[in-house]
Amino acid sequence: MADEVRPRSRRIRTARNGRGRPPTAAEIRTLARSRLIESRLTPNTISLTGLAGNLVAAVLILEHHFVPAGVAFILGSLCDMMDGRYSRMSGKGTPFGAFLDSTLDRIEEGVVLAAVAAWFAYSGDEPAVGATVLTVVGSYMVSYTRARAEALGVECKVGIASRAVRVVILSAGLVFAAGELIPGFDLLEPAIYAMAALTIFTTFQRVFHVRRQLRRAAV
Repeated sequence: MADEVRPRSRRIRTARNGRGRPPTAAEIRTLARSRLIESRLTPNTISLTGLAGNLVAAVLILEHHFVPAGVAFILGSLCDMMDGRYSRMSGKGTPFGAFLDSTLDRIEEGVVLAAVAAWFAYSGDEPAVGATVLTVVGSYMVSYTRARAEALGVECKVGIASRAVRVVILSAGLVFAAGELIPGFDLLEPAIYAMAALTIFTTFQRVFHVRRQLRRAAV
């Protein structure tokens, strides 16, 4: 019995800081972050986990299981957003890791939207298929314009349809698609139309922004 009590008391003392009080939430976060950084987890592992989540989402969309597809897409997208931050926080980032992250982001978005287009084609909704294709083009152009601008030395984060905004819109569309969660309520088609309009608008925003910045630099 005494042998069982002593380890428990040591755990209690360890959980408290030097002033004899329980650790604060900030201290717990700091400890968890330190342990995470010291672990073998790499940013590339997080990126590949995000890819797996998005591939699962695409398969579930093709099987017409939209709520679990939305959940898988959200989890996969969270990994996509975490890998860059973890890379900076842990110091484990590499140039190839940054390249891989950007490449997988484009693949994931394209795969999920291709599955959405297949669903609309199965439903005989040709305008929605066209809007989905336009969304793919617009999403790629939003990323491409930023990459080209930064290659020219111009910061280009302006625009409405950032990656995070597109994820939120598509997540809502998937979770509330085809009346699966709420009978008679389908948000997927409006979400795709919104994404198509916003991505094209953001592309032009970035084009004019870069033009303006380059003109200022030339003066």
